[in-house]
Amino acid sequence: MTPGRLALLLLLLLLAGPPAAQPAPPTCYSRVLSLSREVSGDFQRLRAVEPWEACVRHLPGLYLDIHNYCVLAKLRDFVASPQCWKVARVDALKDKVRKLYTIMNSFCRRDLVFLSDDCNALEYPVPVTTVLPDHQR
Repeated sequence: MTPGRLALLLLLLLLAGPPAAQPAPPTCYSRVLSLSREVSGDFQRLRAVEPWEACVRHLPGLYLDIHNYCVLAKLRDFVASPQCWKVARVDALKDKVRKLYTIMNSFCRRDLVFLSDDCNALEYPVPVTTVLPDHQR
């Protein structure tokens, strides 16, 4: 190979840049986790934006813990709650909840591990607090 061809080849390689890194595809667990966080955030925003809308006030609470087996019933109940014909955000949220339920119950059924079946914990979540050890106060 001549020096001119070698220089041209090196120049082309430099201009092409590094090869595009292919990120790992999301796992069922990571997809369920991110979608549950998205649903929870959308629900909180809905409650903040539409607090006086009657159908929003009557929606069941939506605290999601994907490690609690009762979350499947919670999602099912939320989707079955009465429709809000005037509030498009509720319909969009219900679509996301239905999608999350389908992913958890069908596609990821064998990949998820439920650490609890405490349905009460989904109704009355314990606020998370951080307690510092005595030597860090």
